Amino acid sequence: MTRYDPYNHEKKWKDWKLKVKSKIPDISKTNSKVILQYLDDMEVGINIAKGTVKGGRSYVRLNTLKERMIFFARKFEQLYRINDITTVTESQILKFFNDMARGYIKREDGREYKSIETYAKIYRAFFHWWIKYNEKKGINVTNIVEDVDVKSKDPEWTYLDESQVNQLYTESNDYYKTLIMFLYDSGMRAPSELMNIKVQDLIEKGDILYLDIREEIAKKGSHGRKIRLMLCKEIIKKHIRDNHLSENDFLFTKSPATMNKYLKRLGKRVLGDKKSLAGKKYSELTMYDYRHCSCCYWVNRYPKERKLMYRFGWKKSDKIYYYSKFLGMEDDITDEDLLVDMTKAQLEKDVVKLQKENEFLNNRLKRVEEQMIKMQHLSSTILEKAYALEVDK
Repeated sequence: MTRYDPYNHEKKWKDWKLKVKSKIPDISKTNSKVILQYLDDMEVGINIAKGTVKGGRSYVRLNTLKERMIFFARKFEQLYRINDITTVTESQILKFFNDMARGYIKREDGREYKSIETYAKIYRAFFHWWIKYNEKKGINVTNIVEDVDVKSKDPEWTYLDESQVNQLYTESNDYYKTLIMFLYDSGMRAPSELMNIKVQDLIEKGDILYLDIREEIAKKGSHGRKIRLMLCKEIIKKHIRDNHLSENDFLFTKSPATMNKYLKRLGKRVLGDKKSLAGKKYSELTMYDYRHCSCCYWVNRYPKERKLMYRFGWKKSDKIYYYSKFLGMEDDITDEDLLVDMTKAQLEKDVVKLQKENEFLNNRLKRVEEQMIKMQHLSSTILEKAYALEVDK
């Protein structure tokens, strides 16, 4: 099944490749050659660094890599007069990312860069590729990115608590009521996963409704998953009925830009234009923010980390720590909690013992009942014989 690409990442990538077939504009010929080789390898999955996901990169990822690599080429040419990004020194690259993190290197609009760690990871990945690319030619390249480790500030997003989600739900029309509760319940990635969900991906078993987020639509590096919908079951079923959707129809058909525009206006109208607890304003609310809010909703409700990780398609538990920290959770274990854990094994033994005793008593009672039936039968026989003797007299 072909994955729906709401932002036309594939077309953007292929169109760009055709334009830069001979050279990427506004950077040196050497940088252009290296970057194009790197991107060609990433597209098919060649010279992937150890410890990273194998296989060709998605079109989303390729477009991101392209933008970031061109950014590095231009910045290094501008700051260090370097026309070959592979010749930057260890001290230069460390200083570069530190200066970005401290706000010395700014964007063209004068604002500071955000998510510096993402930029650092992309350059590290590129240089690890460069090392492996040269190893195959018998050339040894010194690893200059080993100590590149820039910690970014936590990303800003629009936080909604449960009551605020309900406020927005109440003030929405039917289409967006369904969208809001579906995103809040499922916690799926939007628009990438959301826009690929079809009616056939909803599986009803008795009173339970499951959502099948197929492997082919899950984010690369994540995984497919089948999750239970707890908050929006009836809302989704009504949405399907009212819109006369068939098995092969997509659940949501408005464009991501249209849906995000509606959510921003709704957030501003209902909650005002002030900042949420996570840093962004209610007027900046997007579909993806509902994934964050869903995480906050479910993090306290899942008894085991691995089940929460499965629901959200995570392979590491660091996200759980982030949302727990964001909510101000703390260790609130009590003596009673400890007592329960200490006596759990003993209680289980007692239950088994009581079950055996109960089984023994049931068997004994059954034997007594059988004996009473025999006695009743014997008594009836004796009375009948006695009555017969009286008649004969």
